[in-house]
Amino acid sequence: MELRPLGSTALRISVLGLGTVKLGRAQGVKYPRPVTIPTDDEAEALLAAAAERGINFIDTAPAYGNAEERLGSLLGGQRDRWVIATKAGEEFENGQSRFDFSPRAIRASVERSLVRLRTDRLDLVLIHSDGEAEKRLDELGVFEELAALRSAGKILAFGVSVKSLEGATLAIARCDAVMVALNPGETTFLPAVAAARERRVGVLIKKALGSGHLVKTTSDLEQCLGLSVRTPGVSSVIIGTANRQHLEQACDAAGRITGR
Repeated sequence: MELRPLGSTALRISVLGLGTVKLGRAQGVKYPRPVTIPTDDEAEALLAAAAERGINFIDTAPAYGNAEERLGSLLGGQRDRWVIATKAGEEFENGQSRFDFSPRAIRASVERSLVRLRTDRLDLVLIHSDGEAEKRLDELGVFEELAALRSAGKILAFGVSVKSLEGATLAIARCDAVMVALNPGETTFLPAVAAARERRVGVLIKKALGSGHLVKTTSDLEQCLGLSVRTPGVSSVIIGTANRQHLEQACDAAGRITGR
């Protein structure tokens, strides 16, 4: 698996990252089929398959149900093998999302994630945007708080998972990384990817497969992944799955695309 730099940080991450929403949350998701939360044995096998195929990057969030806690248990003794990204700003409770982007809430979320993931540092923290607050995170004091957490060594890098070009522009100006959607049906953020590359800001891709709606064949999979993997400036493409076979198919496709 090809490793790429996350912008100008010291982190090097696999071109495919493992998204873990399906490890902890079955409600309020937009996949083609109902989500079945894997058992611990199934989740452990998934992580082992990811490691075997060279994936070193895991993406999680407090809004992914109990995914953080499960990872903290499942990754025991393997912490240094993984680059872990989590998020802050969104909570998902009783089938509903709620958002709090106050500096106090961001710090509390980071402190809680450290405990849940059983680690002394988070490699990357992304603000889990609601699509509106991302346009004024600076005035809310969020970036200042994240920079303080970075200075304290609790996080190594920070960014925003955005839903608008305006939010992407702000994140690129102030952060180490930005997460944007990119697939054959969603190319709105290509200018932002180019701008991030120019500024040496890491780019993470979400929804590369359209939450699974764009992939019916191996050709579809390669087309979707190829767009993101081949776009200059992209550091990693997040594949959210709890299915080992689907993960290995994505790894095979990425290998064909990158010639690995």
